[in-house]
Amino acid sequence: MNCVYDGDTIGVKSQGVRTKVRLVGIDAPELCETKRELEQPYSREAKDHLTRRLLGKTVELRGYGYKRHGLFLGEVFLDGESINLEMIEEGLAEVYRGKTPVGFSIGSYHEAENSARDAERGIWSLGDDYRSPREWRKSARLRAACALVLFGICSKKEE
Repeated sequence: MNCVYDGDTIGVKSQGVRTKVRLVGIDAPELCETKRELEQPYSREAKDHLTRRLLGKTVELRGYGYKRHGLFLGEVFLDGESINLEMIEEGLAEVYRGKTPVGFSIGSYHEAENSARDAERGIWSLGDDYRSPREWRKSARLRAACALVLFGICSKKEE
């Protein structure tokens, strides 16, 4: 494994081919490399955890096809243990709420999330302040749209 993009996306290289892998079944807090104030709580912790666990190590992948943008959907294993499931157990990701790929079993992921939530690990320690990555992305798009509108209004006033 040679690259960690964020808490649910890694880069692997096999036989000279680089592949961007989206960890199937999980959704980690959103990271913003350019402005820390725009990132979600626990996004850095999720990325750092993956980096410590995987960087420079040989991993096994169980593939579930491709997502749009050419992302390979995969379950990542290190020494026979699912890293995807570990991210949920540690409270560094939630179960992905969208459609799961054919052949992928999500049941143990829900069990792990319930356990992490009950123990208030990671993202679940935020209590009522926690917002899912899906909600965070929606509000970020709304903030960006508002900024464009305000910028446009401000630009016209200056003319």
